[in-house]
Amino acid sequence: MTSARDLQFKSINYTGLESGPRLIITGAVHGNETCGTRAIGRVMEEIDSGQLLVRAGSVTFVPITNPLAYQLNRRSGDRNLNRNLFPKDAPQDFEDQVANWLCPLLAQHDVLLDLHSFNAQSQPFVMVGPRNNDGALQPFRHAEKERALARRLGVSRFVDGWLATYGQGVQRRMQGSAAAQLETVLRYGVGTTEYMRTTGGYALTLECGQHADPAAPDVAYRAIMNTLAFLKLIEAPEPEPIALEAMESLSMVVVHDKLDAGDKFSRTWSSFDALAKGDLIGTRADGTAATAEFDGKILFPDVNAQPNNEWYYLTRPNTDFDRHME
Repeated sequence: MTSARDLQFKSINYTGLESGPRLIITGAVHGNETCGTRAIGRVMEEIDSGQLLVRAGSVTFVPITNPLAYQLNRRSGDRNLNRNLFPKDAPQDFEDQVANWLCPLLAQHDVLLDLHSFNAQSQPFVMVGPRNNDGALQPFRHAEKERALARRLGVSRFVDGWLATYGQGVQRRMQGSAAAQLETVLRYGVGTTEYMRTTGGYALTLECGQHADPAAPDVAYRAIMNTLAFLKLIEAPEPEPIALEAMESLSMVVVHDKLDAGDKFSRTWSSFDALAKGDLIGTRADGTAATAEFDGKILFPDVNAQPNNEWYYLTRPNTDFDRHME
């Protein structure tokens, strides 16, 4: 089996003659999520054959962001690359090595489209960032651009609130901890898109479908082409935004941890399964019922979660996704 020492990193850039935004598109951040890799390969073939021309700005493709995880055909090499994604002076694992290469590359760009897939059967969705804000957790100033692009990727489900909700869970777990320790753990919630926003850019994570769904690479391909057209990197009609009435917009509101190895779900949950207030989600090891606090949908239920780690998130409808933002 190939060892990490035998691997290398690869990115491919196409630059047009006219000025324009600098776009980066990543696949296989998680090694068993290959729809983005396949879609990127398809677009590059069209560019290399002359069927497609980058006329303005530039696009950088990273078909396989985590080559170790990709070689192993599993989510991670040594750890989850999409957590605690920062350059490290003293890299401790393979994902630290990826970060030391990837983070400076992201910082050279204006926009990131990160292509993923997921375990359970469900519909594709896009994860978007926060509203414009000057807060300490995730200051941001490109919400209008980010959400405009999100509406043109070709999917109708939108989810926001990741880092703030994750951060609430961290603060609850670490009440009384030193501020420096709390900040260190909060950094664990930072992945590709969150890091991209720290560099002054904007970013979207597109979950293209179930890992083995034959339609997932087509979802990724359509999103790439729509992004190239919307940012005017290629000559193509501007993609129409999905109509507001056709959108399902959800905000992550709360995260619940697994407290004990004996905590069990009441059924096999999939992301976006609907919940009514009071519905039984699971039972704690001490017999306490874990129920829905409000009407909404479950997100990222993890039957394999370890104690003191995220067990499931709850979302509720967000009715003002596209409102005017200062």
